[in-house]
Amino acid sequence: MAYRQNYDPYYGGHNQNTYPEYPQHNPAPAIDYPPVQPAGGFVQPHHQEYDAQSAWDSKSTKSYETGYASSQAHLNPQYEMSQVSLHNAPPLPTMPYAQGNYPPYQRPAMAKDQSSAGWSSARDKLMKRRSVRQVALRQGNLILDVPVPSHIVPAGQDKNEEMSMMRYTAATCDPDEFMRSKYSLRPYLYGRQTELFIVMTMYNEDEVLFTKTMNAVIKNIAHLCGRNKSKTWGPEGWKKVVVCVVSDGRNKVNKRTLQVLTLMGCYQEGIAKDSVGGQDVTAHIFEYTSSVVVTETGEVSQGGCPVQIIFCLKEQNKKKLNSHRWFFNAFGPLIQPNVCVLLDVGTKPTGTSIYELWKCFDKHSNVGGACGEICVDTGRGCSLILKSPLAASQNFEYKMSNILDKPLESVFGYISVLPGAFSAYRYKALQNGPDGKGPLASYFKGEALHGGGADGAGLFERNMYLAEDRILCFEIVTKKREGWVLKYVKSAKAATDCPTSVAEFISQRRRWLNGSLFASIHATVFWFRIWTSGQNFFRKCWLQLEFIYNGVQLFFSWTSLANFYLAFFFLVSSATSDNTDAFNFLSKGAGADVFEVFLKLYIALLFVVLVCSLGNRPQGSKWIYTICIVLFGICNCITVWCAGYTVYMAVPHTVTGWEHISSLIQNNKAFQEIVISLVATYGLYFIASFMHFEPWHMFTSFIQYMFLLPSYVNILMMYAMCNLHDVTWGTKGDNGAAKDLGGAKKVKDDKGNDMMEVELPTAREDVDQLWAASRSALRSKPAEEKEHRDAATKQSDHDRNSRTNVVLAWVGTNMLMILVFTSEAFLTWVNQHVEKTADSSFNPYLTFLFFALAGLSAIRFFGSAMYLLLRLVGH
Repeated sequence: MAYRQNYDPYYGGHNQNTYPEYPQHNPAPAIDYPPVQPAGGFVQPHHQEYDAQSAWDSKSTKSYETGYASSQAHLNPQYEMSQVSLHNAPPLPTMPYAQGNYPPYQRPAMAKDQSSAGWSSARDKLMKRRSVRQVALRQGNLILDVPVPSHIVPAGQDKNEEMSMMRYTAATCDPDEFMRSKYSLRPYLYGRQTELFIVMTMYNEDEVLFTKTMNAVIKNIAHLCGRNKSKTWGPEGWKKVVVCVVSDGRNKVNKRTLQVLTLMGCYQEGIAKDSVGGQDVTAHIFEYTSSVVVTETGEVSQGGCPVQIIFCLKEQNKKKLNSHRWFFNAFGPLIQPNVCVLLDVGTKPTGTSIYELWKCFDKHSNVGGACGEICVDTGRGCSLILKSPLAASQNFEYKMSNILDKPLESVFGYISVLPGAFSAYRYKALQNGPDGKGPLASYFKGEALHGGGADGAGLFERNMYLAEDRILCFEIVTKKREGWVLKYVKSAKAATDCPTSVAEFISQRRRWLNGSLFASIHATVFWFRIWTSGQNFFRKCWLQLEFIYNGVQLFFSWTSLANFYLAFFFLVSSATSDNTDAFNFLSKGAGADVFEVFLKLYIALLFVVLVCSLGNRPQGSKWIYTICIVLFGICNCITVWCAGYTVYMAVPHTVTGWEHISSLIQNNKAFQEIVISLVATYGLYFIASFMHFEPWHMFTSFIQYMFLLPSYVNILMMYAMCNLHDVTWGTKGDNGAAKDLGGAKKVKDDKGNDMMEVELPTAREDVDQLWAASRSALRSKPAEEKEHRDAATKQSDHDRNSRTNVVLAWVGTNMLMILVFTSEAFLTWVNQHVEKTADSSFNPYLTFLFFALAGLSAIRFFGSAMYLLLRLVGH
């Protein structure tokens, strides 16, 4: 047995059915992890020195000898490679992160006209020169250890199997059965204690997005290794971090991204199999501890520290939630991490963000989840937000959410959503209870609901589980017998790409809005679960206030269509009356005509958006939606002008008049309501932004956001509500499995033992040439291809009827409010009973609306101020 028995999760003597439900690691020392027993005996432990600023491979390291994998199908004795010495491989340049030249830049002599023909030729040569080998199974599983390309093996590490061999596991089970099927992973077999388990989920993201995220993660790990005074981290901190890349669908993965992984040593062509002994492979798992940093142009350099990488390439496209199930349910029970970090490929955390998230868990033992600040990747010199109003509006939206909403929720202890693009959870807080119910069970329930296993689930429940991250947050905070809280860590920042096309933007927000709306309704309806949780009494009372606040916010979200229209109606009608005509500069009495034209235009736009939302995809009606966005923006410009003109007419125009400002505030209704509302909303935006020392979005993105604000309410909400029947995540393409890898056939050897017959590469120069060809292929950008989307799937009659009923209820509620407050009877009642002033008369509905919005804004401001105060006192 190559591994010591106390580290073998499947060791049970003659009783092969012995199975630990959750393996317990022996306590590992801070630097010296337990040595692995080679074939000939135990290795004596010794210390490893590490210098984060120099090449780590020049130091003394523990050598996990090649015998470690003798319990798997180790191929070294039979591997008929040509005699290419690892020591003759060209050395990689070191990558000192601290010097600021990260990632490595392209060499001036690099050609940009290279094609992928060389890579295809090298791959074909490797595939043709493969030969059949018989390998033994480990507990019935196909597990291969093959040499990595000689170019990336660090100097002096050719005997260290962790650095010189890649491990391939052909998983033929469901993620929930991974451990019970007696599969294993290197970090567990090494007996390492994992502090951080990072997952990067991807679908078909290209090499640019992948390297942006991967290199940022490597830089974060290097930062952890550089914290020499930390009790947890330090020179060998990389041994406490595992990075898991999960790709959704082998046929959908970007080939250039695979080339980057090949350069890192985490993937090889010609190794994977699509069946083992007649069983279909569900996931191809590649493990390697890489010390290589790769850029999008194929530049390869030595990293600041090694990184333990697990690359899980799923055979079928089963969506992101299934990828997380591989991470949490398949790999998590073996690795047993302390903190799990979730990242989407394309999201780039700053160099210390992962440490800042981890520090929150380390300082506060009751933190079950945390998130950082997600900001829009604005490009070099804010070029993106300057040329794209849509990106600028999203930048403003993200910033104000991170300044007002997230700090408020963090003060309460319950953040309604931790973004899946960049968030972290304590692994213990995610675990289900003894009855099998809990956060993870609820989190993955949506996969069954959207995968054909709905079991009679209604449209409400299926839409609710589109926002699975919101469900997870609610389940953690309301978990029975445990008192977990969720925190916002502003110092942990990550940049992400945002949609820059109208069609892509509407499609993205459709799922966001539907999922968040129904998940919010679910949390509001089941508010009482906070009182059955393990939170202390004062925390329960504090959280109860937040649920009340969220309920009020939910009401205003549901009636947002009517509220926006009514604000437009009353503000413009008041400013275009005979007494105060805001458009007299055009001609006398022009205000009435302007009001009539834009009122009808507004209603017509709502009708157009409604029809398009019911019958057209955004991709098919992008120009109609774009025109509607522009016209809605013009309507909002009219509204802002009328509001400003009303305030201008209400305030004194002389210095003497301002001496009686107190009486003006007390007696002038228009001044009170408009000014208080504007100051409470947009004034607080400025004040809070300056409080957080981040005011720049107010100058670069505020105008664009105001122009697009009606579209956020009218177009996005209308499209989302009209497409409630679409309960998919927008999976692109089929989810079938291609049988093009060849299988592993079960045979008997000379002694009658079960063996697997597999076809594997036999010449080391073929592997090295394919590695070099992958590097050359990345130097030239491929021709840009337009994405072809599949037609929307046909929905059942039940879903269509349910959608119609909900849309009627939603539109009916909002239209009823419009009819009531714009009816002649109500306006007559206002004229007879509402106090008039010499300057203007104001509608009582606006009084209620403005003061309600002012109150909600004040609460958000209070939460933001409390958050800053707590940060100052170090809590």
